[in-house]
Amino acid sequence: MTVDHRQHHLESVRAALSLVLSPLQYLLTVPIGAGHWLGEAMTSREALEEQNAELRSAQLLQSARLQKMAALEAENSRLRTLLDSSFKVGEHVLVAELLEVDFDPFSQDIVINKGSQNGVVAGQPIVDADGVMGQVVHVAPYTSTAMLITDSSHAIPVADNRNGLRAIAMGTGSADHVEIPNLPLNADIKEGDLLVTSGLGGRFPPGYPVAIVERVKRNPGQSFSEVTARPTARLEQSREVLLVRTMPTEQEATACDPEHGPCPPAADQAPAIAGKGH
Repeated sequence: MTVDHRQHHLESVRAALSLVLSPLQYLLTVPIGAGHWLGEAMTSREALEEQNAELRSAQLLQSARLQKMAALEAENSRLRTLLDSSFKVGEHVLVAELLEVDFDPFSQDIVINKGSQNGVVAGQPIVDADGVMGQVVHVAPYTSTAMLITDSSHAIPVADNRNGLRAIAMGTGSADHVEIPNLPLNADIKEGDLLVTSGLGGRFPPGYPVAIVERVKRNPGQSFSEVTARPTARLEQSREVLLVRTMPTEQEATACDPEHGPCPPAADQAPAIAGKGH
């Protein structure tokens, strides 16, 4: 052992013995390896099945969240557009959401999730990011019903943004157009003109887009032109709306001070141009 330790003379002997014993060692480890392999195979299969089930559940959950995220992103974009439009005007606004749409072909009504508890009053104008949608006709504590400008019983004073020509936009019962009646044949109105609220009647603040003239038909045998216009508001698409209420000017606030005399009637109490219940 001393000679082998110092001179390594038995190294060749150990190598020969290792060569002879290697097959025997391999045969002895085969059952143990096979047992380990079978155990790992069974465990791996169960783990994979369990992992696949967890991944399927996670994928379903993530898909649902992604769908909700897409809806939230779209809603956020609509609200940003809506609120951005409100910053361009000098009125006090309240954001509301649609709860219900009346599918009656003879009426164009919507129900929103704001009511008298939120300061909503009858006659209050409703707009979206693109233009005037209508006005509130019935108010409950927590909901309100609004009539769209396309309702056959609704009318709104408008003015041609190009030349100031005043007219009345009447609803037709169709969601895609309104009529401008009683315009003389020589009235200066043409296709593409933008019609905005004129402010007459005290119900709608002036300057809000209402409709764009689509067709002007002048028949020499008739007394008036046939004019139709397309509403600028997305009446069948908007889910969020703005309830507009004109903020009183400093002079109006002073005039409404009891110390300076009786208050004038509020715009929201002015007579309606047209509408159900008025």
